[in-house]
Amino acid sequence: MLQRLLGSTGPSVSALGLGLMGMSDFYGPSDPEEGRRTVHAALDAGVTLLDTGDFYGSGHNELLLRDVLRERDRDAVEISVKFGVLRDPDGEILGVDGRPEAVKNSLAQSLRRLDTDHVDVYRLARLDPQVPIEDTVGAISEMVQAGYVRHIGLSEVGAHTLRRASAVHPIVDLQIEYSLLSRGIESEILPTARELGIGITAYGVLGRGLLSGHWSRDRATSENDARTHIPRFSGDNLEHNLALTDRLRRIAERRQGTVSQVAIAWALSRGSDIVPVIGARTRDRLAEALGTLDLELTEGDLDEIEKAIPADAVAGTRFDEAGMAMLDSEKTPSAG
Repeated sequence: MLQRLLGSTGPSVSALGLGLMGMSDFYGPSDPEEGRRTVHAALDAGVTLLDTGDFYGSGHNELLLRDVLRERDRDAVEISVKFGVLRDPDGEILGVDGRPEAVKNSLAQSLRRLDTDHVDVYRLARLDPQVPIEDTVGAISEMVQAGYVRHIGLSEVGAHTLRRASAVHPIVDLQIEYSLLSRGIESEILPTARELGIGITAYGVLGRGLLSGHWSRDRATSENDARTHIPRFSGDNLEHNLALTDRLRRIAERRQGTVSQVAIAWALSRGSDIVPVIGARTRDRLAEALGTLDLELTEGDLDEIEKAIPADAVAGTRFDEAGMAMLDSEKTPSAG
């Protein structure tokens, strides 16, 4: 497995990480047993970066990962955990809590659910507008000193927040959506991260399925599939975005790859400091994603992809209105 450094201060990890969220939540019904088998298959293939969150299934995702880790060498993997998102018993999002006491409480619960003595990368899932990022990062830093956390990451924050956080403690990576359909980080966030030695763990590389090559215009979705509320998946936006996928499909066929492999290969080509986190829920989808490592795009391929899907080509925002309001990364560049 190809390796990449997670920022200038982080560990060496597999060039592709595995995101476990969809095995428990947000994308409709899932099969936990197939999820566990998929994690095992990823580890067998050399994937070492596993990403979860304490609010994914309100703890279910961490317990799923725990079951896998009990059969593996814990020290051979890097576990990334997001915290801070508050949910009610029905699963509704209530807000974010980044207070220092919430940091320590959430970590304590994650360590118990994961049945481990440390988390490799711990990160606030969304910036808490009521709590200075310095306070949140400072609390995680205390947990680093205590040995419960190895590294500090961030998620979906802007350049200004990156600078403030890194002044408190080294930040190894920023987890943020980055794909052919979501390129907003390129103007300010990505250059700032590189200046500060912060890696990028890119999620949504397949546009939550739009770039998978498996999404269709008449695909049925369940009530608990969050994509039913995302503008990119509705009406004329969906028609427009699937037409973009069709353009990518022609390139993939010429390269004897799949649409998803070309989309992942594009993300890998953006720099050695970028680690795509693939949300494969089944072994078949995982195998397809891993096949990307045998596909190397040429400069000609990259130029063709750029023409097929320009940076501003996508129709619709990447979350609904409430979700967009929670993103510090979507604030006007250079704003506080």
